[in-house]
Amino acid sequence: MSVWVEGLVAALILIGAGFTLVGSIGLVRLQDVYTRLHGPTKATTLGVGGIILASLVFFTAQTGVLSVHEVLITLFLFITAPVSAHLLAKTAMHRQEKKVQSTRGEPWQQ
Repeated sequence: MSVWVEGLVAALILIGAGFTLVGSIGLVRLQDVYTRLHGPTKATTLGVGGIILASLVFFTAQTGVLSVHEVLITLFLFITAPVSAHLLAKTAMHRQEKKVQSTRGEPWQQ
């Protein structure tokens, strides 16, 4: 394996880890359930996607064949993350969870 492949894999892992860290911090630091949904659904999805992309590059370079496992995992991740975030938001709306004043919009009252 060449040095540029190892550098690309290392960069993708660092970028993915950075996005995952930012998403995890957002999950802890944001005030209400509606703003807390942005951390795991946006930043963490990009972080896991970056790490899976690093895995795809590594194993493709090792074997010389496109690794289908990582492609399927990425597809599953990008399909399920928005659906689960939508279900969590709908559940919070039905339970009438409290929101901070800076959260705008009340779609359940329209």
